[in-house]
Formats: sequence, structure tokens, C-alpha cells
Amino acid sequence: MIDFGYQINTDRQIDYDKNDRRIVNYIIKNEPTFKICIACGTCSATCSTGSFTDFNIRKIFTLIKRGEYSEAKSDINKCMLCGKCILACPRAVNTRNVILSIQKALENIK
Repeated sequence: MIDFGYQINTDRQIDYDKNDRRIVNYIIKNEPTFKICIACGTCSATCSTGSFTDFNIRKIFTLIKRGEYSEAKSDINKCMLCGKCILACPRAVNTRNVILSIQKALENIK
């Protein structure tokens, strides 16, 4: 085969239908405000833990909504549950309860 000096990259799109949605459904059942999160990043901007570590609530919420739990599982326990994110959220998402629900749900999966 002739080498033209380029290669075709693999597909990077996310197929939400193939991802495991059990945790998202569990969180929405326990905290319905999780559905109205628009991932604006206000919670991450006010986060005390995010100032000192690489913790990012917005990233964790996005990973959970995608069904990608491995990275979220390692970061979720960094949250200090201070509540600043709840006060700053323009959509009134109860982020503390969402974090607690994520922690509880991730403990039960392998």
C-alpha cells in the first residue's frame, strides 16, 4: 500500500446509548435537580477544593452523565462538602446532595 503521509483517526464520538446509565438514573431519582444542570461551571469556579487540587465538579458531572465512571470514582472523594457550589449555582442544583448520591452509587459498582 502507498504511504501518503497521513492516517485516519479513530472515531471519538460518544454513543450515549451504549453507556451504563444506572448511576445517572439513581442520582436523578434521589436528586431531581441534577437534570437541570447546564454545566455552566459556576460550581467549579467557586469550589474551595478546586483551588488546591485538580478537583472539578463540572467535569465529574459530565463524566457521570456520559456513563464514564472510572475517572469520576477517583476524584469524587476530594469534595469537602462546603456548600459554596450550591450558593453559586444559577439553576439551584443541590450539588452537595448530588455529590453524596454519586459517592454512594459509586461505592456499589465495581
